[in-house]
Amino acid sequence: MYKLFGLLVALCSLSSELEAREFEQGRQITEMPAVLTFKERVKPINNMVSDRLDNLLPKLMQEADLDMWLVINREYGEDKLFYTLVPQPTFAARRTTLLVFSKNPDGSVERFSVSRYPIGELYPTVWKGGSKEQQWQRLAEVITKRDPKRIGINISENWALADGLSVGLHKQLRKSLPKKYQNRLVSAENLVLRWLETRSEKELNVYPQAVTIARRVIAEAFSNKVITPGVTTTTEVEWYLRERFEALQLRPWFQPYVNIQRRGDDPAKDEVFMGKYNRVILPGDIIHTDVGICYLSLCTDTQEMGYVLKINETDVPAGLQQAMAIGNQWQDILTSNFKSGLTGNRILANTIKQSEAANIISSTYTHPLGFVGHASGPTIGMWDNQGPTPIQGDWKLFPNTVYAIEGNIKTQLPEWDNQWIQIKLEQDAVFDGKKVWYLAGRQTQWHIIR
Repeated sequence: MYKLFGLLVALCSLSSELEAREFEQGRQITEMPAVLTFKERVKPINNMVSDRLDNLLPKLMQEADLDMWLVINREYGEDKLFYTLVPQPTFAARRTTLLVFSKNPDGSVERFSVSRYPIGELYPTVWKGGSKEQQWQRLAEVITKRDPKRIGINISENWALADGLSVGLHKQLRKSLPKKYQNRLVSAENLVLRWLETRSEKELNVYPQAVTIARRVIAEAFSNKVITPGVTTTTEVEWYLRERFEALQLRPWFQPYVNIQRRGDDPAKDEVFMGKYNRVILPGDIIHTDVGICYLSLCTDTQEMGYVLKINETDVPAGLQQAMAIGNQWQDILTSNFKSGLTGNRILANTIKQSEAANIISSTYTHPLGFVGHASGPTIGMWDNQGPTPIQGDWKLFPNTVYAIEGNIKTQLPEWDNQWIQIKLEQDAVFDGKKVWYLAGRQTQWHIIR
């Protein structure tokens, strides 16, 4: 009895302490920001594309030591990178579209298309038209005239997003060039990765809006607006999330999912992911979701936790509040290790060592975000590999890059007879070179369903 009394006193004390504590960058999203229509999005997206081409690309070409960069596409078989370079609305490359970026002596970059059509005002064409053979011949003439020493093309053995040049187009390119310039073709891998991972000031001004929208829709879904305990299923919540985003003209880049941890499930401590799907949501359940959307060409990836109050409860149990605090502590350990020049593998190793020293059972699987959900940049752990990740984990951390701070912690819940539970968190943040800032705050309080 004395032990039980002591535990209750400790939990009450902890609850008061947690209520008084304001976790750094914690934020609840209570209002939906304005969401632009497809038509309204064109101008800001194109402003960001133009800004990147004018101000970022010259620096990255200099950094990659490339004199020319070729991005070659065929209709419906486009290099994924193509859509980050062209103005909206662009749905596909037209016929064969040859984009050329040529570095000038002053460091600026001339850009144009060797194609049947110009692409808006960003890419005038230098070809008057003709047969396919004449188009490739014209490209060879352009290259010969500028005489670049290093010509970057999008081929890569290890990075999918830097490997967008198809085998057929690669063969055609080599066949069309004099041998002198065939020998100057090199992988543009470093340029592509840096182009994809680097966020401009204009992009960072709008990125928080995308994340705020995602977090607000989760808050709606994890409320009594959507959930009636004893009736609503996790599958119904998943489809609410999907259809709510679609109604905002925002298509998720993966199907949202929702799962439940429940007293009596009694998962093993070493279970990789705790939680079951396709269940009716009941009082006393822990619920979890994972969603990702893209807005203004920038993608999000967010995981948050909710709790369904039992009839005799007015707040989340103290043990769950403590579990959330441990999750936030793990986040702090991870982000404190973000330092320019460190590899993803080193950040992971430091995080694991410090988490273990703090007696936190954690798993880290953090990834870059940007034009796609699983973007280019340093991999910081994988859910099925908590050791070094070759190649992607060896990539170094650069400033002005965005990450999904993703992972989980495991702990025992006193209120559930010390059953093991898992707090799975994922919040989007930018590393500015000195500190990690959450783009729309992070979850430090439970979503509550009554």
